[in-house]
Amino acid sequence: MTMTVRDAQREDLPNLIAWNAAMAWETEHRRLDPDVFSRGMAAVFDEPRRGFYLVAELDGKPAGCLMVTYEWSDWRNGNFWWIQSVYVTESARRSGVFRALYADVARRAGEAGAVGLRLYVETENERAQATYEGLGMERCHYFMYEQALERAR
Repeated sequence: MTMTVRDAQREDLPNLIAWNAAMAWETEHRRLDPDVFSRGMAAVFDEPRRGFYLVAELDGKPAGCLMVTYEWSDWRNGNFWWIQSVYVTESARRSGVFRALYADVARRAGEAGAVGLRLYVETENERAQATYEGLGMERCHYFMYEQALERAR
């Protein structure tokens, strides 16, 4: 099997949209508003400061993706790169797709001078947690809090 990782292009949006909808359903049994999240994903391509998507291909076929966003740390005087919207197609799972995506992000983050990589994972998703720990990531001591705000769509 040949694995490659590349920058996502606008032409990848149909796959990215389908994969994000699948990920939301698989991890949270949540149906996303397709208009809202489709525009949100396209906005990443419109404004590179928001982040970027990567696509992994297995034997030339798209097999997974992730998105990277940035968080400035004044304490460390640098950016953390957040790994988000991770999805690997069902047929490609356990074949090293995420490992390849992660390695590419780590390389890019190091070259860009990032101070670290972060991601969040569902508390019940033990398989993903084991994967992340196997790559050298550690569970941090922070809890995540959230408050949704109503806004114009």
